[in-house]
Amino acid sequence: MASPLSRLRVELKNTFTGTGAEPPAWTEELAEGNDAGYFDPGSAVWSVHSSMTPTVGGIRALLLQALHPGAMAGVYAHSDFREDPLGRLANTIRWIFTVTYGSTDAAQSASNWVRRLHEKVTGTYVDAAGVERSYAANDPHLLRWVHLAFTDAFLSAHREYGLKFPGGPDEYVKEWAIAGELMGVTDPPRSVAELRDQLSAYDGELASSHQVQDALAYIKRPPLPRSQRLGYRILFAGAVATLTPRHRELLGLSLPHIGPLPLPVKPAVLLVLGAIKLGLGRQGPSEAAALRRIRRVQGQHPPDPATS
Repeated sequence: MASPLSRLRVELKNTFTGTGAEPPAWTEELAEGNDAGYFDPGSAVWSVHSSMTPTVGGIRALLLQALHPGAMAGVYAHSDFREDPLGRLANTIRWIFTVTYGSTDAAQSASNWVRRLHEKVTGTYVDAAGVERSYAANDPHLLRWVHLAFTDAFLSAHREYGLKFPGGPDEYVKEWAIAGELMGVTDPPRSVAELRDQLSAYDGELASSHQVQDALAYIKRPPLPRSQRLGYRILFAGAVATLTPRHRELLGLSLPHIGPLPLPVKPAVLLVLGAIKLGLGRQGPSEAAALRRIRRVQGQHPPDPATS
């Protein structure tokens, strides 16, 4: 009979990858390629994305992205988030990890694949002023918004719940600009100041709607195993805590509290992230595959266990 820890590990891996105990086949493909990729193991991006904080950052990114009516309309009309929200999560993780850990060819191919999928994502939406407009997922303005939301979310979550990382926040924004360029974003931000300026340019376009509230219901309560539901509620609260007051107000969310007293979210989030790390292991299969590729292209070989 499997131990409770073994069951937890299988459930966690299935939530993040949809493949249960075995890592998805695409992770092994990250060992292929003839260069070290866009990010090395000492980079800010590698440090942030190999930690547990993107678990919180991913939730925050979904919340923030939903506030742009154009982006929300595309997700609402063309995504299967209602039927398979965890599948959508797994696809997003695959792209992020391929860009982070893959060779430059793999990162470019993954981004081109996503952009091809986006070609059919078109339609109309009602903007914050009540005017009907057309949208396209590959529209540079919407692509920028999605990139900004991801960058701000992952950075904010790591600054609140993670450890220090090489170069700090400005370095992370500068490095992750590569991901924006791969997706067709021109002149993405390369510092925290530029990130804040570009985000603020969208302030007048953000709005809540019935679509946002419908999506929010799924983000709040995804179909997770019973063993993960309390932990997810804590991570969701942690993501909400990193949003700006205005973004929380637009979403209709508030910080957890008892009467007038706010609850201490951070210790609980750190506890859950520690449990996830215990369940998933110190090094994920994507990172391990990337390290094998890097050693190979640099002409290095892993140490012999018999002599180490």
